[in-house]
Amino acid sequence: MVSRVLVAMDDSKMAETALSFACETFPAAELTVLHVVGGPTSYMGEAMSLALSDDMDSAVADRAEPVFERAREIAVEANREIETAIALGSPGKTIIDHTDGFDLVVLGSHSGGLASRLLLGNIAETVTKRSPVPVLVVR
Repeated sequence: MVSRVLVAMDDSKMAETALSFACETFPAAELTVLHVVGGPTSYMGEAMSLALSDDMDSAVADRAEPVFERAREIAVEANREIETAIALGSPGKTIIDHTDGFDLVVLGSHSGGLASRLLLGNIAETVTKRSPVPVLVVR
């Protein structure tokens, strides 16, 4: 029986679909939505603002809030309650690092454009290959 589900969510439609699916498919399970904010890397990009922030925790929370607002809307529509969690780091590895205590990970099949998938790798692929718990990928 699935009693605790970790739903990895970014700001993509695929992630919204994954959360909706988890809400409907696992009505008795506790749902935790995890948003991973990419930490500063050699690619930098959006993470540059985090590296330059005076208060990184606040900057990370600010980045996560729009994702959590949408997650709460989806949960309300499904008449569900959710917990939220924020993490900083490489999304695939960080999702895997947060699987302890969960029975299942649910995530969208992809997000972002082709360039980001080619440069940074496929998060869903990384999680499915390395997760110590089952992973359900929603298309």
